[in-house]
Amino acid sequence: MKKNKEKSDFILIATIGRSKGLKGEFFINSLCNPKENLINYSNFLIGNSKDPIKLEYIKNLNSKLISKISSINDIDSIKEFTNKELFIHKSELPTLPEGEIYWHDLIGMKVINMLKEDLGIIDEVNNYGSSDILKVIPSESSIDNELRLIPYVKDKYINSISIEKNELNVDWAKDY
Repeated sequence: MKKNKEKSDFILIATIGRSKGLKGEFFINSLCNPKENLINYSNFLIGNSKDPIKLEYIKNLNSKLISKISSINDIDSIKEFTNKELFIHKSELPTLPEGEIYWHDLIGMKVINMLKEDLGIIDEVNNYGSSDILKVIPSESSIDNELRLIPYVKDKYINSISIEKNELNVDWAKDY
């Protein structure tokens, strides 16, 4: 799954799925990990315009999440919202423990290997099942013009992260 690529003050946190029932309920596709963490948020913004939207509730139903927009009470109206994206403001995210980082904070970081070679900058964070993968694209100062996909595995490939330097140090040779 592609994580937020652009630097902004908003975080894509869910999408509106298909409708459920006749009273405006819908399945909500959480991008949180674990997905139930979505229940902890309340100030949602919808679509590219980031208009505020009030969700009446978010609840678990047989391992799926369902929700309802306060102002919508019928199936026809909610269908207009199917596949719309829901955002929150970054300031609503909880503070992480020491040594942890949000994926969106990795985007744009310079990637340096153990030989102090500049491998490029992180363009995307994707998950293909077994682990998260950093897509590292060449930059003006990188050692070459190679695209790299580096697994985000701490203490194996990821040595350290410096938010102050905007730098990720990796155990990854330029010819991998």
